[in-house]
Amino acid sequence: MTVTRIYDPPAETAAARVLVDRIWPRGMSKQRAALTEWCKAVAPSTELRQWYSHDPELFDEFSRRYEAELAAPERAEALDHLRGLATEGKLVLLTATRRPEISEAAVLARLLNS
Repeated sequence: MTVTRIYDPPAETAAARVLVDRIWPRGMSKQRAALTEWCKAVAPSTELRQWYSHDPELFDEFSRRYEAELAAPERAEALDHLRGLATEGKLVLLTATRRPEISEAAVLARLLNS
């Protein structure tokens, strides 16, 4: 499983490419994104995303709060869907953030790999 920016060109053509952000990336066309799907339901809440604001010092607390949000039925179902995609083959989790290593995609990758 890979976590990368949606703005980077696709590296693996056989991989399922899933956008896990709630908001569509600025300046990205759907054709250029080359997505398998957009899984908005697994994204963190607007409130959590705004609180976090990708501050590296808040990443641990963001991860804890986000994992708690993932227990909600709709998000848990979306997470299970991603687990299914991961078992079917290669999965690339996409995000628009400049630092994917401290994004919700990184949290999801850790959960899906455990």
